[in-house]
Amino acid sequence: MNHAPQPFLPRASGPPPTYQVLKEEHEVDVLGAPPTPGPAPTVISIRSEVSVPDHVVWSLFNTVFLNIFCLGFVAFAYSVKSRDRKMVGDMIGAQSYASTAKCLNICALVFSL
Repeated sequence: MNHAPQPFLPRASGPPPTYQVLKEEHEVDVLGAPPTPGPAPTVISIRSEVSVPDHVVWSLFNTVFLNIFCLGFVAFAYSVKSRDRKMVGDMIGAQSYASTAKCLNICALVFSL
């Protein structure tokens, strides 16, 4: 193996090389198939995740500590239904159940105070 130090860039000896201006013609197809067969393009679809809070922790707190008129327990039931709807993918149903659970949690908090 040769361990002699070598320069990073070789030294140019003589005149610099001459460069030619290349003329290229490109045709652009507005619509149609690609001119050369090749691999199909990869399409990645990204779903935007809609965050629907299910208020399970708040409902559990109201069930344990502020359970007046059983509103905390009912709110907890709606929170679990909201979480189930979210797991299935029904965001509209999950939002509906979560809204009901939120209202019940607010009522339980106000009545308890």
